Amino acid sequence: MIAAPRDASDRDPPDDDALAHSRGSFFGRRKGHRLRAHQADLINNLLPHLAVDISTPAPEKLTDLFDDGIEHVRLEIGFGGGEHLIAEAQAHPDTGFIGCEPYVNGMAKILTQIEAHNVGNVRLFAGDAAELLAWAPPRALARIDLIHPDPWPKRRHWKRRFVQDATVAAMARILERGGEFRFVSDIDDYCAWTLAHLMRSPDFAWLAERATDWLQPWPDYTMTRYGAKAEREGRKAAYLRFRRH
Repeated sequence: MIAAPRDASDRDPPDDDALAHSRGSFFGRRKGHRLRAHQADLINNLLPHLAVDISTPAPEKLTDLFDDGIEHVRLEIGFGGGEHLIAEAQAHPDTGFIGCEPYVNGMAKILTQIEAHNVGNVRLFAGDAAELLAWAPPRALARIDLIHPDPWPKRRHWKRRFVQDATVAAMARILERGGEFRFVSDIDDYCAWTLAHLMRSPDFAWLAERATDWLQPWPDYTMTRYGAKAEREGRKAAYLRFRRH
């Protein structure tokens, strides 16, 4: 599950999502608490202008999804409350950002921030990131971020983790040469799982040369609310960077 809150990780997905999981989706619960009136208005009126429509043919370059002046495109999978994605978009105005988040409340939160800060270089996809990767043209992304994803700790749910051999291959197809996949988690098992999958891929190289390269955030990293909570509770995250050959 990419976007559901982390405290839901030990629960079985609701029955109305069983079909989605049977088709290979990595997300679960789409809705949480009732949206406020303004949030619902943003979902109905702002989101359609920013949404990536994968029912239409993909553009030759993903930069075509944005206004002029965008040189590179990055993807954040499961952006949660959107604080990392918005900070990155504001810090890099010449880069286009696609945020993937099927959880409606997360989408409402980031739309509120986009409106408040007049952020123009973000596009949104309210669905399964695996479908977005399959739709996009090859060598279209400079970077993919997966930050504190749901670890699906139960063995029978491991197939729902986003990092799988198939998705690693899909990321290799869509990343430009020299592009990066960045992963953050405070769950040791999921970090080991991710390392195992990426290290056996012929398309990626782990960039760590010393322990501090994965025990500390990379420069200018924006800590998420979940990450800050994990630190307060004594849970240490790993910060993994992989480069596309």
